[in-house]
Amino acid sequence: MNTTRSGFNLVVPALCCGAWVFAAPHATAQSAYPTRNVQIIVPYTAGGSIDIISRAVAQRLTEAWGRNVVVDNRPGASGMIGTEIAVRAEPDGHTLLGHTSSYPATASVRAKLPFDPARAIVPVATFAKAPMMFAIHPSVPAKSIKELVAIAKKNPGKLNYSSSGAGGNNHFAGALFASAAGINLTHIPYKGISMAMTALASGEVEIVIASAAAINPQLKAGRVRVLGVSSAEPSPLLPGLPAIAQSGVPGYSYQLWWGLFAPAGLPAGRLNMINAAVNKILAGAEMKKFLDNESAEPWPQTLAQLSDLLPREIDRYRKAAKVAGIAPQ
Repeated sequence: MNTTRSGFNLVVPALCCGAWVFAAPHATAQSAYPTRNVQIIVPYTAGGSIDIISRAVAQRLTEAWGRNVVVDNRPGASGMIGTEIAVRAEPDGHTLLGHTSSYPATASVRAKLPFDPARAIVPVATFAKAPMMFAIHPSVPAKSIKELVAIAKKNPGKLNYSSSGAGGNNHFAGALFASAAGINLTHIPYKGISMAMTALASGEVEIVIASAAAINPQLKAGRVRVLGVSSAEPSPLLPGLPAIAQSGVPGYSYQLWWGLFAPAGLPAGRLNMINAAVNKILAGAEMKKFLDNESAEPWPQTLAQLSDLLPREIDRYRKAAKVAGIAPQ
C-alpha cells in the first residue's frame, strides 16, 4: 500500500556414495508433494477479489499437480477466523491461505490476537496487485470526486462507506480518503466485500472503495457509478478513470495486493516448490488474460523478496492507522 498525507556443501569424494543414499529418500519425500488434496482457506465470503483470484490459481495448480486444490471460505472477524484456522493447521503444504493486503491492515489495528500476525504465517507467493475503484450509489448527485467532497463537507457524517470488515483494505482506503479530503464519512463494516457491494447497490450505503473484481459486476449492471481510481495517476488497468489524487484529493493513493500464505514451519523445499508453481502460473498468457479481466496485474515474487513482507506491511499500516484515525479494535 502506498499512502500519503494526510517483496554448497563441499563433500569429500569418499563420502559421496553414502551421502547420496541418505539424501535420496528425503528428495523423494519432497517431490511427492502433494500427497492428497490441497485446501486454500479464504477467510472472506465468496465473490470477493481474493476468492475469485484464489479459485483461478487453484484450478491451475490442480492441473499442474494432479491433485484437487480447493478453496474453502471461512469468513468472520475481518478475516481473522479463517486465518487462525490456517495458523493451527499442520505446516505440510496441504493447508494454505489466500489473503490480501487487508491482513496486515487488520492486524495492525487489532489490540490482541491469539497468534503473532507477523510470524504465525509465512508468505508463499504473491498473486497480483492493483489500484482500487471509488464507487458511489447513483442516488448521490456527484459526477466527480470534487463534487463528492463538496457534498460531504455540506453534510458531515451523513455519507456512509461500506467495507469487508473493520481494519481491512476498504476501511483503510475510506478512512485515508476522508482524512486526505478533510471530510467526515461514517464507516459501516460488513462480513465480506460482496455484502458491502450489495449494500452499496441497494442504497444502504453511499460509497465503497474496492477492487475492480468486487465492483465490476454491480457496475456492469448499472447499480453503481465509479468516480475514480486510487492510484496516484490514471491506471492503464482501469482506463478512462481519473486518479482521485488528480481530481479533488491531492496526495491520495492506495494499492492492494493478493497472495498465498502457509502456517509457519513449512519446510523450505516445499515453500520453494509452491512458490515456483504459482510464479509459473502467473507467467502464463492464460493467467495474465484472466487478471487483465479483473483489472489487476500479475505480481510474481521470489521467497527472498517476500521474506519481510508481513512485518514491513504491518508496520506501514500502523503508521497509516494513525494518519486515518483508526483506533485499535
